[in-house]
Amino acid sequence: MKTITPAQLQTLLTAQPGLSVLDVRTPLEFAEVHVPQAHNIPLDQFDPQSLLRSGQLSRDQPAYLLCRSGVRAAKAADKIAREGLDNAVVVEGGTQAWIEAGLPVDRGAVKVISLERQVRIAAGSLVLTGVLLAVFVHPYFIGLSAFVGAGLVFAGTTDWCGMGLLLAKMPWNSRA
Repeated sequence: MKTITPAQLQTLLTAQPGLSVLDVRTPLEFAEVHVPQAHNIPLDQFDPQSLLRSGQLSRDQPAYLLCRSGVRAAKAADKIAREGLDNAVVVEGGTQAWIEAGLPVDRGAVKVISLERQVRIAAGSLVLTGVLLAVFVHPYFIGLSAFVGAGLVFAGTTDWCGMGLLLAKMPWNSRA
């Protein structure tokens, strides 16, 4: 997988402002803060064939992909590679690294909780609920905590998080 630093991409964008920069975060995350030239295409809607037809992705030119930290962008790059294209370039560290490098961003009035934090909040709440129900209602409720714990281990080892995908589709993560 090809990568580029935020500073290197900024240099390229200064010389060629029309480069394809695709941000694969949720629409609400994008609305909060994004690279000025970026176009938002959430990972769960990321379809390389549709992007080729619409002109947002080219067979001849690189597509610079970013998300919050780089994980979702790498998944989008994998989708592009499965289509037989080798022109996906992941921005190292994503939007966080872009901001930390002091590069320009567009900020909206919207403040959101990142998807990663939402997963931690939801998982922690489910574990706590399972423990409390096991103590006060019936011991079998400990299974809820075990299920969530197993899901977190699975997500950590496979880099696939069902809870994250589900939360990304929730109404509060979409623009009104």
